[in-house]
Amino acid sequence: MSSVFSGFKNVFKIPELKSRILFTLGMLAIYRVGAHIPTPGINGEELSAFLNQAGGALMGFFDMFSGGALSRVTIFALGIMPYISASIIIQLLTVVIPALGKLAKEGEAGRKKITMYTRYGTVAISIVQSFFIAVGLEGMNDGVFISAPGWGFRLLTVLTLTSGTAFIMWLGEQITERGIGNGISLIIFAGIVAQLPSAVISTVSLVRANELSIFFVLLLLAMMIVIVAFIIFMERGQRKIPVQYAKRVVGRKVYGGQATHLPLKINVSGVIPPIFASSIIMFPATIAGFIPIPWVQSFAQQLGPGTWLNTILFASMIFFFAYFYTAVVFNPVDVADNLKKYGGYIPGIRPGPKTSEYLYRVLNRLTFVGGLYLVAVCLLPQFLISAYNVPFYFGGTSLLIVVGVALDTVSQMESHLITRSYDGFLQKGRLRGRR
Repeated sequence: MSSVFSGFKNVFKIPELKSRILFTLGMLAIYRVGAHIPTPGINGEELSAFLNQAGGALMGFFDMFSGGALSRVTIFALGIMPYISASIIIQLLTVVIPALGKLAKEGEAGRKKITMYTRYGTVAISIVQSFFIAVGLEGMNDGVFISAPGWGFRLLTVLTLTSGTAFIMWLGEQITERGIGNGISLIIFAGIVAQLPSAVISTVSLVRANELSIFFVLLLLAMMIVIVAFIIFMERGQRKIPVQYAKRVVGRKVYGGQATHLPLKINVSGVIPPIFASSIIMFPATIAGFIPIPWVQSFAQQLGPGTWLNTILFASMIFFFAYFYTAVVFNPVDVADNLKKYGGYIPGIRPGPKTSEYLYRVLNRLTFVGGLYLVAVCLLPQFLISAYNVPFYFGGTSLLIVVGVALDTVSQMESHLITRSYDGFLQKGRLRGRR
């Protein structure tokens, strides 16, 4: 424990790291302030009370990612999810469209163009979602929640919500470039953590009103602690593949010959699959939730947490994105070629294609285990929460994101410390990175 505190103490001894942390906190503070600025022309308080009462678990699921901004319809109501949806579409298109796939392999220049396309996609998705929200608000309870219905209100709402999402996207990019990294993930992290105090207060109120027993609350807390410990264990878990480097004689010196290992994480994709899966499910549900048509509202409710449709779609998408994102970040062919180039080989496996086939087979098995782990963590608490009507949605998905992003952030901070000859947060070695 003392090593952890000394590690955090060393953080403020590095001017660059200190400025990055303060910059990140400042950007997150701006994000939280914007989450409370109301959209012009909307009675936010009455609308929030109505949506929370009518939306139930579905609205709580949306608010988990927007930090409560959607139920209040603030300028950040759409949150960062349109950006994530656009990122998914662009990444899928890089596989389908050869020109985009070639662009993704062109290094920094290609990455900048793909980022530009992602930004355009974010704006387009935000315009569509905000327009349907505006139309839905006009028809909701005969327009009592807005001041002046019409095209003026619709255009103002589209402009406000789209600008809000674009600003959040800019904040995330600034945190990634000038802060401690993982800007988009940290914004989602901040939105989830911001909901925790109100959830605790509402739980305490229900305990005082004898609607929840203290024993059940303690049991729920114990379950959350166990899940957090399980997440940390799985996120740090690795499969170490032994690698041997052949000796090379250059002049009178002998190079290589050492034995090392290639670490493959159990969950290579990290928290990306649940975030992507949630984004895909939330896209139609967000639009449907604001359309005052009975069958559309029924469809939106079927996409809410705890329903069979949501469970099947969510689990299937987690597995899909686990395999998809793993294929994006880890190429067995490239790894096998690099090992062969530098004289490395896996004992018992021939260099070249045989090595790539072996790595591909191991990676498939690890990804399957990682997918099962993600589905279990995301869905098991959701079943328990739905069964016992816990008054806040802080289930497995949110815990996975919070713990995963926290591990990412600590890993990045520790990298700064170690590169500057400071001890990390753990005495027994560096905290394993997630990617």
